Amino acid sequence: MDFVSPVLDVASLICNCLGDRADHLRRLPQNLISLRAAMEKLNNVYKDVKERVEREEKLEKKRTHVVGGWMERVEAMEKEVNKLLESCDEENQKKCFGTCCPRNCRASYKHAKMVPEKIDAVAELLSEGSNFQEVAVPLPSPLVIERPLEEKPVVGLDSPFREVWRLLQDKQVGSIGIYGMGGVGKTTLLTKINNMFLQSRFKAFDIVIWVVVSRPTNLERVQETFLDRLDIPDDRWKEKAEDRKAKEIRTVLKTKKFVLLLDDIWEPIDLVRVGIPPVGDGNESKIVFTTRSADVCGGMAAQKSIKVECLEEQEALSLFQAKVGEDTLNSHPDIPKLAEMVAKECKGLPLALIVIARAMASAKTPEEWESNLQKLRLYPKDVAGTENDLFSVLAFSYDSLPNEATKSCFLYCSLFPEDYEIPSEHLIQLWIGEGFLDEYDDIQEARKQGGKIIQMLKHACLLEVGTTHFILNGEYLKMHDVIHDMALWLACEKGKKKNKFVVKDGVGWISAQEVHKWKDAQKIALWNETSIESLREPPRFPNTETIIGRMTKFRFPSGFFTNMSVIRVLDFSKVEIRKLPTEIGNLVTLQYLNLSGTRIEYLPMELKNLKKLRFLMLDWLCLDGPLPNQMVSSLSSLQLFSMKSISTLSPTDEIMLLKELEQLEHINDISIELTSIQSIQRLFKSHKLSRSTTFLQLKGCRGVNQVQLVSPSCIKELILDRCYELEEVKIIHFEKQAVPSKFPNPQCCFNNLLSVHIKGCKKLLNLNWLIHAPKLQYLQIENSRIIEKVIEDERSEGSEIESGLSVFSRLISLVLFNLPKLESIYEHPLPFPSLRRIFVGNCPRLKKLPFDSSICMSKKLEKIIGGQEWWDGLEWNDQTLMHNLTPIFSILLKC
Repeated sequence: MDFVSPVLDVASLICNCLGDRADHLRRLPQNLISLRAAMEKLNNVYKDVKERVEREEKLEKKRTHVVGGWMERVEAMEKEVNKLLESCDEENQKKCFGTCCPRNCRASYKHAKMVPEKIDAVAELLSEGSNFQEVAVPLPSPLVIERPLEEKPVVGLDSPFREVWRLLQDKQVGSIGIYGMGGVGKTTLLTKINNMFLQSRFKAFDIVIWVVVSRPTNLERVQETFLDRLDIPDDRWKEKAEDRKAKEIRTVLKTKKFVLLLDDIWEPIDLVRVGIPPVGDGNESKIVFTTRSADVCGGMAAQKSIKVECLEEQEALSLFQAKVGEDTLNSHPDIPKLAEMVAKECKGLPLALIVIARAMASAKTPEEWESNLQKLRLYPKDVAGTENDLFSVLAFSYDSLPNEATKSCFLYCSLFPEDYEIPSEHLIQLWIGEGFLDEYDDIQEARKQGGKIIQMLKHACLLEVGTTHFILNGEYLKMHDVIHDMALWLACEKGKKKNKFVVKDGVGWISAQEVHKWKDAQKIALWNETSIESLREPPRFPNTETIIGRMTKFRFPSGFFTNMSVIRVLDFSKVEIRKLPTEIGNLVTLQYLNLSGTRIEYLPMELKNLKKLRFLMLDWLCLDGPLPNQMVSSLSSLQLFSMKSISTLSPTDEIMLLKELEQLEHINDISIELTSIQSIQRLFKSHKLSRSTTFLQLKGCRGVNQVQLVSPSCIKELILDRCYELEEVKIIHFEKQAVPSKFPNPQCCFNNLLSVHIKGCKKLLNLNWLIHAPKLQYLQIENSRIIEKVIEDERSEGSEIESGLSVFSRLISLVLFNLPKLESIYEHPLPFPSLRRIFVGNCPRLKKLPFDSSICMSKKLEKIIGGQEWWDGLEWNDQTLMHNLTPIFSILLKC
């Protein structure tokens, strides 16, 4: 019996081993279910993290190394799990005939052991991904940020420029003051200095910081510019006191050689309070500032002060002649001499010379010049003295405007703060609401006239083009400080009625006593952190036609709207108000109401009493429920209705809103977001609604695999947002025949379409229908997985593009982001005569740009932004073209 015991031991071990394996195999089906569920959760977390990363990278941030590594591990894990699951599924199909037993026990056991290990590994990744506090960090700041400057050198600034540049290289000089009267060219000189640091041979400093100070001086706003430019994390300064912010700024700047360029200082600034370390004494950092007063130079302890003088007579004449233009100067032999006499009246002030030259540019006869010269001589001749003298000269351009409507439009711009960039579309809407363009019954015609007025004011140098167009769609406008002051002076009847136009920007707390002084105000504008003290009794505004509040904290006292008998415009966009008083329904004269971006949770039914209301803007609201029943349809005069980006309306609410809009007799401008196929069908089945819609956003529309756009169309801006099932865009002519998006009938033209934004439409293959949007200015396509060509050229298949069409001839901005299969924008080179900016990110298969030599000849293209690897991999038919475009290429990191 001695041999029996070892045999039993072996048998026991075999049984245990077999039992352990059988246990693994028995749990395998449930473990596979658990693994799939865990992987699905991990994929959802991965998608959320990826979306966060992509949003941050659009803001020119880069993902952290921790997040990047995690994402790579998740992607690798997904491949491993999928491979394991496929292998398990294959083994599962190979059962022994008539049993549930696996045919290959060894392989099945191996899988049974690996699955729990993968479950643990997935769980670890899931835990890590769910706890990311930060997914991206700001990119390092560049040495200097380029600022817009006229292409041609400005007359008369060479001498002060050379002097300032020499002082910047003098180690014994730390601070430089540039002073001179308004409009003399100080900001232009400072801009030229800023841009000089862009040249590669000037690398003596670590960073150049530009700050617009303006008035009233706001140290907090100045600090914000520094904190942003120095990439100081939010948690180190957000909600901190002024001295703590100053400490953060000082800590960073003490480690750098910096150049600080402060523009438009009106009073001495305590730089220590801001956080600026002392300069001079050999530490090589520099401060350069501009001001209108020599006293400010003294107050700022400038080691060197440089005065920018008005132009010499010959310089002034050269500038004046250049701005008037040879065509006008050569239109009659007497005009050059008359031009010389007019230029002398400007006393060498560059801004005055430019403004008046623009006003004279259309005068082609000696009689016009003599008449205008006589008018100019009625004003004081000595420009170099005071602000009023300057205004008197600049007011000549205002007096030369062709009619009262244009003059009113110009003065209206003074309601916006200094240095504020005004969206042109918004400005025109306000002009229409004010009644300046009442001679046009149709809003679209009024808009066109408003656009002509803007061009007129720009040509007269009373308005300038802003810089915001680099970031956002559309044109932005601004006023030079001097022109702004002059306009406000004129609006207040040359200072005689101080409170006729009340404009308060960032002044903080306004007392009730001051508010009661506004009883004679015609227009009131409150901007940027301006708050009104609680009022014991309602203010009286018997003459007030306009109240504008932006980025302010506002509480309506009881009866606030009681004493406004002539009010026409209320613009409370982005004001922190949660409730609208019901007595707003008593404002029977109101024609324009903008509540966009407020915190209002519901709208009072009393709004239906506003029978004269023509404009109603309700964008970016977060309402607790639908609009009051029959409120919109009761606004019998309504012409414009805007309700963008409101996610609280159900499909039923959307359809009810469309029905009410359809009942309005005068409606002809609708901006709306729709989220269901029923709403889309309702919109396009209505001839009235489809012909009135100017802005349309289709967002998250489930079940929509085809969008049929009605042509001809009034749509100016189209957004297709996360319509995941959308495969095709078709165009329906007004006679109801459907035309596919591949090169539709040329008569089906979208002449009004200016902006198209496609994002997250994963099944959309191309945008061929865009060739029939000849005025398209802004095109942005992102996160579309299968799109291979923006426009597919099918001429080889017999579908030739008609020669009369100009593809992308008006395009200003093109953004292509996260399009992994994109290979072509357009098959053949296009001239792109209007293109200013192109952005390409994460489009690895895009190897060619549809450019030819004409893109360089137009001199419009300002920026090409993309990854360095993408740029280096581009294929060029003409190497000269690559060399010409390389200077305007900017690297997009981590695209």
